[in-house]
Order: sequence, then structure tokens, then C-alpha cells
Amino acid sequence: MTKKLILSVIVLISTITFQAQTYTPTKENLEARALFQDMKLGMFVTWGVSSVLGNGEWVMHNRNIGVKEYSKLIDFHNPQNFDAKKWVATAKSGGMKYITFVTRHHDSFSYWDTKESDWNIMKTPYGKDIVKQLAEECHKQGIKFFCYYSLLDWYRSDYQYETGNTGRGTGRTQKSDWESYIRFMKAQLTELLTNYGEIDGIWFDGYWDQLGKDKTQPAKVDWHCDEIYKLIHSLQPKCLIGNNHHLATLPGEDFQTFEKDLPGKNTSGFGGLSVSNELPLETCETINKSWGFDIADKNYKSTKALIHYVVTAAGMNANFLLNVGPMPDGNIQPEFESRIAELGDWMKKNGESIYGTRGNVIPTQDWGVITTKEKKWYAHIIQTIPINKIILIPNTKAKIKKCFLFGTNKSLKFTQGKQFISIDLNGITLDEVDTIIELQLK
Repeated sequence: MTKKLILSVIVLISTITFQAQTYTPTKENLEARALFQDMKLGMFVTWGVSSVLGNGEWVMHNRNIGVKEYSKLIDFHNPQNFDAKKWVATAKSGGMKYITFVTRHHDSFSYWDTKESDWNIMKTPYGKDIVKQLAEECHKQGIKFFCYYSLLDWYRSDYQYETGNTGRGTGRTQKSDWESYIRFMKAQLTELLTNYGEIDGIWFDGYWDQLGKDKTQPAKVDWHCDEIYKLIHSLQPKCLIGNNHHLATLPGEDFQTFEKDLPGKNTSGFGGLSVSNELPLETCETINKSWGFDIADKNYKSTKALIHYVVTAAGMNANFLLNVGPMPDGNIQPEFESRIAELGDWMKKNGESIYGTRGNVIPTQDWGVITTKEKKWYAHIIQTIPINKIILIPNTKAKIKKCFLFGTNKSLKFTQGKQFISIDLNGITLDEVDTIIELQLK
């Protein structure tokens, strides 16, 4: 049986409608979840043919560019400077343990040698499989590889654009064919999960395109999540599924992600949803304002602000996925590289208080957060502390044996009362980024 025939059989089987059922993760999947929680820091890569226009990844929708006109970009996207080894090395230097790569964004352009569409990287002047190169390099360098995959589509006519909240102005007039589109997605996902070795996760986006404006109504279409999730887990049981739908988690999902917000927060308008007490958590954020390459966006966050995001996320039991939007030639902007390198320097020195930890020991405090690992607590002082330089930790059942400045042998005075644990920082020079106090438990 040929490889192509095998692929067709798998896709055919996957089109059978499965009855909704409770998802029971395998032992390997549960182990992958725990490992995911330990990693704490990853690199998001938002890229696409849209980068040629230098105005962010939503440019097709924002400018109502028609499919016919947008298709011309395929002749201009030539990432001759793309270097998978350098990308992965950049992530490693930043202390990142996994990469989530946009294999296909909302404009449907695919970064691998897909047989399901001619709208892909193989048809550009570059003509080489980016997913293959990046997956192989991640496997070689010991970085976990996640694939972002957009559920919505501004390009294809079979996507049910008539009811979608976005992409209405791209000139499609042919009647949509939802079942055809579902088959297309299953076939593409099958390619990703059978041709590129171990895929550690699928990161879905775009489910919200078919929701009502208040996001409380059921989806306008049947996304076939049961079937799609079952297909993924059958092909690679360890593969973790996350869906950036801005809703409570659905059966079959293995982690919960939050866009530009910490778990439970809603500063972006995307959040406010209930936080899972069972699944690993992740929050994703940009270095400037844009996800995709925007030549005019100079609103770069400071390294200090990014470190605080990492620390606060860990204190709330979440990973931090930091985005870069590569330029059309394949290079990552130097402003991004420098911040990632500085973040990595901080993680080399202080990573013990982040990697492998768990959060939500206590609620976030005015002075910062606590992460915990084994019989250690790490109090991260990243906000203003009282004038008397005494911080209070709401009392728990934990009993403190020793308290000292992290990375030193300098003991600190502490008092364990019924209501609070108080730590005296008088005489201590506070770190302007993060003063870390290690507490050893009895």
C-alpha cells in the first residue's frame, strides 16, 4: 500500500461521525501534560505570507483583500534567510523548552508540503518545507514542537464564511461546503501528525469565528471537535490539544490557553473564562503589539516586563508562551532576539524558581507571587513592598524551617504567626527586577 493510499484511508476513517464521549487520556498523555507544566516557557512563532505586507497577520481581513489579489503574495514570499537551527538556538538561549509554530494561519497559507492545497510554501520561490526543517531541528536540539493550526479560513470557499465573524470581505461568492472543509482540515492534520515525527501538541485557533458576539451562544456550525480530537489522539496519543476558543475547556483538550491575559483575567477582552483546576495552563503574549510582522510596530515590551510576565504566570500555575513574528526573509527581528537572550540570561540564574514549579499556593499579593517545588517555596517580589520592608504571606498549614535570599546563604528573619508569615527584608538590597526569597518547609 502506498503512503498516499495509507493517508487516504486514515482520512476516510476519520470522517466517520463518532458519538460524543468522555475523553480518557492515556498514561503517556498524562505524562506529557506534567512535562508541559514543568517546561514553563516557550516560543510562539507567528509567520505567514502576510509578512510580505509588513502589517500584521490580520492584514487580509483588516484591508478586505480579495483572495485573487492576496494570492499574488505567494510569488513574493521568499524566506531565503530562514535558518531552523538558528531559530531553535534562539529559543534555547531564551530558556524556552518548546516552540509553537504557526503552520497555517487564518489566511490558509500552509508552511509544509501539503497535498491538500496549492496555497503553500512549496509553491513559493523558496520551495522548501519549513515544518519539516523546524520539526527536525527541534527534535535534534531537544525542544518540544507544537503546531498552531487555524480552524477558520479567509481564503477557501468551502469554509462557511457566510456565518463567520471575520473574513467577509475577501471576495468569495461560491456557496460554502462545510463537510468538505472538515475533511480538508482532517487531511491536513493527518499530514502533520504522520509525516514529521513526534508532534508534542496541536494549538487550535479560530473557533471563536463562528460564535455569537457575546460568546455565550453555541457555535453556528458543528466544528466536529470530537472527531478531530479523536483523530489527533489516535495518531499520536501523547500529543496535547489546546484550543484558543476563549471558552471553558471542551472534552478532549489537554491544556487551557489564555490569549494576552493571565488565567482568569480579562484585560484583553478575550478572557474572563473559568480556569480549569485539572488541566495545565498557558498564557501567550507578544513582545510588541503585533503577532505577525508589522514593520511600523515599535511598541516593544521591556525585558523586565517580560520577566514579570513569566514569574506571574508561573505563580498562577501557567506556562508563558512568548511570541515572535519573523520578517518575510526568515530572520527574527533583532529587537526580539535581544530580549529573548536577556530573558534567557535571567532564567539561567533564576530558573530553579520557575522550571518544574507549581503555582496557586496563595493568591497573587501586592508584592508578587509564590512558586513551589517539592519542599521549597519561592517568593518573587516584583511589585512595591511596604515602607517597613516587611512582606506578609497569608498563613497556610505549611511550616517554615528556613528562609534566605535565593542564590545566597544569607538568612532572613521571619515570623510564623496564625494569620501571616512575615519576612523582614531590612538590610537587604532589593533586585530591581525580582527579589527571590527561598523558604524551606519542614
